[in-house]
Amino acid sequence: MADTLDPVFQIQRVYLKDLSLEQPNSPGILLEQEQPTVDIQLGVDAQPVTEGIYEITVSATVQTKIQDKTVFLVEAKQAGIFEIRNLPEDQMGPILGIACPQIVYPYLRGNVADVIQRGGFPPVHLAEINFQAMYEQQQAQAAGQPSAITTQ
Repeated sequence: MADTLDPVFQIQRVYLKDLSLEQPNSPGILLEQEQPTVDIQLGVDAQPVTEGIYEITVSATVQTKIQDKTVFLVEAKQAGIFEIRNLPEDQMGPILGIACPQIVYPYLRGNVADVIQRGGFPPVHLAEINFQAMYEQQQAQAAGQPSAITTQ
């Protein structure tokens, strides 16, 4: 009989950790006819909560501008609590950096589109993200290697 325990991977909870919408130049900027530029920044963070329990946070910052004036700024953090036990150490990085963010990200996309629409704007739909490429880019940067992959 083997002395190993079965691997465990369970989603405990997915929740909206932080969300803000700012329209610092409203209402005047809403009368502008020029198309705004859109800048989207994404991030992933993994933190241990307790033994075998991890919080994965996927964050997005969406800023639209007309010339140098902000039309709106959305900052959102969507998080998930995952139970991960009895996995080989070499599999933990990809699970925390790829698999968990792939589960959390669709919730973030929906919340960002919803808050932008509730702010009176057409929704901005965040693009699908290749978390494996993002993870590999972060690993290459951490190792000091140049990387050709960029995300927007």
